[in-house]
Amino acid sequence: MPSILKSIRVLADPLRLRILFLLEKEELSVAEIQEILAMGQSRISTHLSQLKQAELVEDRRSGKNVLYRMVRVLPPEIRALLEASRAEIPDAEDDARALDLALRKRADRMRSYFDELAGRFGKQYVPGRSWRGLAEALLLLMPPLDIADLGAGEGAFSQLLARRARRVIAVDNSPRMVEVAQELATRNGLANIEFRVGDLETPPIADGSMDLAFFSQSLHHALHPQRALDAAWQLLRPGGRIAILDLKRHNFEEARELYADHWLGFGEAELEAALLKAGFTNVQVATVHREEETPHFETVLALGEKS
Repeated sequence: MPSILKSIRVLADPLRLRILFLLEKEELSVAEIQEILAMGQSRISTHLSQLKQAELVEDRRSGKNVLYRMVRVLPPEIRALLEASRAEIPDAEDDARALDLALRKRADRMRSYFDELAGRFGKQYVPGRSWRGLAEALLLLMPPLDIADLGAGEGAFSQLLARRARRVIAVDNSPRMVEVAQELATRNGLANIEFRVGDLETPPIADGSMDLAFFSQSLHHALHPQRALDAAWQLLRPGGRIAILDLKRHNFEEARELYADHWLGFGEAELEAALLKAGFTNVQVATVHREEETPHFETVLALGEKS
């Protein structure tokens, strides 16, 4: 039976409360708790040890993993204390959303298959197989759309999209970049693409005029990413979609200087919450690539729909 006094001391820490609320809902590994709370392994393990010593959580081994859960039967006094504390934890709602995402990933067996396939793709030579060829094939299957390429840079991706799109409006905040990109598109005979100088948070595109809003490694340059997503929702027609390819959250601080990055990527749950807040539905988020070279940047893909 847990000591009431010891339990009160342990539960005085907001982070331990957050962990306990998660383990009340689901049995989790240290790695899953790390991902949900975006915190280091040693910090999580320390708090779990304290919760276990207070007899508030228990663990069990499952293969190579150790899974933790909240003790099922707690004294009424401790249960009342937990319920009273729930409203005082402002991150609890975000934690619950991140937990849902982690559980969907755990259950996604098919995704594991494609992760393994993606890891092999390109490592073995197969005549005629290339990412460029695959991209061209998929683009030909895409219906003609009005596409906004937000943060287009030199416009390489915009020009690839323009080969199939009905119209592409590419936006970048660098006048020189826009000038060079427009010259290249004109030289390549792409009449259905237009480059405009503008900011991600206030793109110069009419409301309700686009079918697809695309951010390709550009959202982490926005000063206010949520405003950029809100603006993307505004420029889409009903039924329009958003697609984001960006860096997953990392700790490579040098990126701020080397690549002028304002944000060090985004967590999967963070992107999902931001898209839902902007009004998107049918949101899907997944990590789709990990670089082999240090610092092992990862790419996250997020999709959503404007109802």
